[in-house]
Order: sequence, then C-alpha cells, then structure tokens
Amino acid sequence: MRLTMKRATGCHGVTVALALLVSLFPACAPEEFSPTEAPESNNGRSIEVATTVAFTEGPTVDRDGTVYFTDIPNNRILMLSHDGELSTFRQPSNRANGLIFDSEWRLLACEGGDGTLPPRVTRTSMETGAIEVIADGYEGRPLHQPNDLTLDGRGRIYFTDRPSLDADPDSGDVHGVYRVDADGTIERILTEPAIERPNGIVISPDDRTLYLIEAHPDEGGPRMIRAYDLSDEGTVSRMRVFHDFYPGRSGDGMTIDSEGNLYVAAGLHRRRGTSETLDTKCGVHVFAPDGRHLSLIPIPEDTVTNCASEGPT
Repeated sequence: MRLTMKRATGCHGVTVALALLVSLFPACAPEEFSPTEAPESNNGRSIEVATTVAFTEGPTVDRDGTVYFTDIPNNRILMLSHDGELSTFRQPSNRANGLIFDSEWRLLACEGGDGTLPPRVTRTSMETGAIEVIADGYEGRPLHQPNDLTLDGRGRIYFTDRPSLDADPDSGDVHGVYRVDADGTIERILTEPAIERPNGIVISPDDRTLYLIEAHPDEGGPRMIRAYDLSDEGTVSRMRVFHDFYPGRSGDGMTIDSEGNLYVAAGLHRRRGTSETLDTKCGVHVFAPDGRHLSLIPIPEDTVTNCASEGPT
C-alpha cells in the first residue's frame, strides 16, 4: 500500500494537496507499470510516493498538514508528517476505516469492530486522547461496519454503514446512511432499497448537496455517485445520478474542494475476480459541481482507495 502525495490545481485556480491511498496486491498490480515508473501523462503534475505500508484507507489532514490514515488489516491509525516521518497514532484502532477532523480538530473515526469492541463511530480529543462513542447502534440494533463519514456546516455527522454482501435485509441487516445531530440523536436518512452498497460520502461547501458513492461489485449492482438535495434539517431528497461508473469499478472514497469540485478515487488496471470491468480508468477523477468530468489524476498501480485534501476546502 502506498500513500501518495500530490498537489493539483483544479478549475478557478483552486489548489489542493491530495493524499492518495493505493492498495498494492500481487494479483491486481498492473503488469505495464513498476513501482518506480512514472504514470501516464498527468498534465505536467507530478505524483510521488510518500511512504509504503499495508492496506490503507480513510485519509484526513490536520491543521499542521499531518496526514492521518488507517491500516485496516493491522488494526491501526497511522500518521505521516510533512517531513515524511511515519508513526502510529493508535493501535488497536478497532479496525478503523474512514476518518475526518471536525471544526475543533477532534478526530472522528468509523470503526468496523475488531471482536473486542463493537462497530461504532468515535470522536478522539487530540489534546487528551480521550475517545467518545458517537454512535454504536440504531433503534436497538448494533451497527455493522461503519465505512466513511462527513460533516455539514452545523457540525452534524453523516456516515455510511454496510453489512456483509450476503446479509439478509429482512432480518434487519440493512445498508444505511445515518445523521448524528449535535444532541446525539441518530437518524437513518437513507436505506434499502433506495441504496444498495454505500461507500464514500461528502457534502458540498454550501451544505446544499450530499454526494454518496455506491460501490456494488456484483453484476447489475449500482456503481455510481448519487447526488441529493440536502435540507436545512439534514434530510435528503431529489436523488439524481451524478456520475455512473458502470460497468467499471466505481468510486471508493472522495473529497471536495472549496469550489465544490469532487475528487473521486476509482478504477482498475486489472480485473479482480468481480464483474467490474476496466472501463473506469484507475486514478482520481475530478468532477465539476455540474457533473462534468474535468480531469483524471492517473495512478499507475491498483488499487487507489481514497483521497483527502489539504488546504482551502
């Protein structure tokens, strides 16, 4: 797994530094590239490998530019400083996945559960290290595997939760998108059959649009970015398909800049035993708020999993 740092200039001159997470699997690595080779043309923008670790996910950046990200199989949250020093922030991490800092620079984490602690969403004080449980169930049922999370301008938390692919919805094992209000109230704002396999989630800078990635590997399953109107109350309506990746690999994680442009990690170089094709080019796809595909930041190795931005977002 490689953590790649990249600085990119989007439309309207908005500059963001992206932390890109790339999974390296022998069965999936593209034969036409080696780790030291440069990627295909990238509009003159360079990509450099910042560090190599294991299976990483969920990057986020603190106020000092330190990148925090998760290594799910090794049950840890790692830190990468500006000078390239890699260290462990928390281990065990309860199989943490998506991360984000809130407006008070507390670290929020989606935790999938490691057998000792249950699946949950937590908030960690960076000053004291104290961990607060934000959500660990809904209507008396435990969460499954919280995956990714985002915040709106009022500080409300939105997160995705996914059971296993063979889960039985009739028994209550459903996919969902949840909102956590300031008073701790938890509401499920989306569930089956309206969604099937939610993954990355982000909200536009004006708090008017919620974007949700669907990443279903099975034949006919949704592989798209859904866009919803987001109300002042934190509910969603008027779903539309913002971008459809099918039949290629869908997006995984994404981030957004201050102009509302989406940066979406998606695509494959080689098939990986699913119905996903190679129609989606592997890299970070940049979309304008109106859905136009602005550019691709190509990544020469499978599989790019997530990205985060540093700077004005």
